[in-house]
Amino acid sequence: MATTTTDIRDAVRKELESDQLVDRAGITVKNMSGDVALNGTVPSYPQYLEAAAAAKRVQGVTRVHNHLMVVLPAGDYRDDAMLTMTANNALTLNVIVPDGVEASASDGNVWLTGAVSYGFQRSAAEQTIAGLTGVRNITNDIEIFSDVEAADVTGLVQGAIDRYALIADDSDVTVDASDGTITLAGHVRTWAEHDAVIGAAWMGIGVSGVRDDLVVTG
Repeated sequence: MATTTTDIRDAVRKELESDQLVDRAGITVKNMSGDVALNGTVPSYPQYLEAAAAAKRVQGVTRVHNHLMVVLPAGDYRDDAMLTMTANNALTLNVIVPDGVEASASDGNVWLTGAVSYGFQRSAAEQTIAGLTGVRNITNDIEIFSDVEAADVTGLVQGAIDRYALIADDSDVTVDASDGTITLAGHVRTWAEHDAVIGAAWMGIGVSGVRDDLVVTG
């Protein structure tokens, strides 16, 4: 039986309702052939992230547009100076995030800047900030600089993809490296496969950027 637009929309709604980490009262779901849009409001940034993750878990969803806005309860509001200080203290305490990464806040929007050597350090900085009270959005402008050439990254990433049980043996995913940027193309069946491939690419030494041209078939 073919999955209809209504089926997918209802399935996403039910997944949001069953997710204890999301208050879906302010969320509306739209779907066009697996292309899902989330609109409305949530009370925290972690819920903003979790709502998109919940939608991606639903079979048939091929793309998620997260248009949710974070509207903080009055008790969770932090002024710019307080949130900036809290964010920078959290970054300092995270041993994975190198010195030189800094945060600045404006009306709950946190801007991350600085330079790191690896993609996982950039991700760690963002994850450190995501759970802080008072955060409404994050802009991650941390740059990745490495003295290591990415010439051999293509083989390393392809090898990691081949080892992942989540990726089908007949996968048509291709990996190409140019000036430290990895371009991923081809088809994956689920968002779990998609995220596994993206994660493998970012773990490569010398990778400064990942271009995601993957298609989720649903």
